[in-house]
Amino acid sequence: MSNTYKSAGVDKEEGYQTVSKIKRAVSETHNANVLNGIGSFGAFYQLSGYKNPVLVSGTDGVGTKLRIALDVKKYDTVGIDCFAMCANDILCHGAKPLFFLDYLACGKLDSDIAAEIVGGIAAACKETGTALIGGETAEMPGMYQVGDYDVAGFCVGVVEKDEIIDGSEIREGQMIIGLPSSGFHSNGFSLVRKIFSDFNEEFEGKPLWETLLVPTKLYQNDIFKIREKVQLSGIAHITGGGLIENLPRILPKGLKAVIKKSKVKVPTVMQELMKRGGIPEDEMFGTFNMGVGMVVVCDTKDADSVLELIEGSMLIGQIEKGEEEIILK
Repeated sequence: MSNTYKSAGVDKEEGYQTVSKIKRAVSETHNANVLNGIGSFGAFYQLSGYKNPVLVSGTDGVGTKLRIALDVKKYDTVGIDCFAMCANDILCHGAKPLFFLDYLACGKLDSDIAAEIVGGIAAACKETGTALIGGETAEMPGMYQVGDYDVAGFCVGVVEKDEIIDGSEIREGQMIIGLPSSGFHSNGFSLVRKIFSDFNEEFEGKPLWETLLVPTKLYQNDIFKIREKVQLSGIAHITGGGLIENLPRILPKGLKAVIKKSKVKVPTVMQELMKRGGIPEDEMFGTFNMGVGMVVVCDTKDADSVLELIEGSMLIGQIEKGEEEIILK
């Protein structure tokens, strides 16, 4: 028998099927700024309508949350996670996402599974007015096991130069407001999977995996709704490392964030994880978002407006002088 690419484990026809199945979902995210479609060596996006535009980019993946999705054969939400992890990052600088590219790797390609994953990305793109303009699907036998997938993405957004938010305007006495998360988002799942060994166990009336796979919240609408009425000095996306690692990233030298843990509304599934695993509270706050997926910093006079605008938002602390960066008390 002659050797072929297929005999080595790579099925080109399945790749063609994948492209066919995602083509419509991808094309529905395109707008007049997208100058070409699927199939070119590069994707063209025409930038227009800005006076002094600055491009802001971010890249991220889904991590081991994928393991749960693969085990329970639920593939349509992890694509949303992939997009949200990237788009929420650039949103911290006031940037609106323009376009997104995805990278999907696997041991053996199943076009139906790939289409579901990319379909989730496309749905998130469509919700935020972002164009899904390119991607790569890599079938790599020997690198991944059959049935395994990994997904990552790359997002480019734009902001006017004089509207960039970088934390430099944060001042002593300003308020720290937490915007509610939709759950674990896409962080800390190696620890989640270590403690929760049975994803099919019942939790709050449904299989636990349904709670664990709730996708990362997209904060674009919330942030731009706030910015229409309130001047924000800083925005932090609370991802891996929790409040402890992410909030200090936006603080100017000589200022610290003082957080009142009692003001943070911790989701019940995180409380259960902490209790069942005997996890110290500081470890929880240094690993998970603890119910706070995004943080905004504003003047005291504007705090009530933010709280009224965003359902479930919480006044969790304030900015003070100090070198400790962050204090949880």
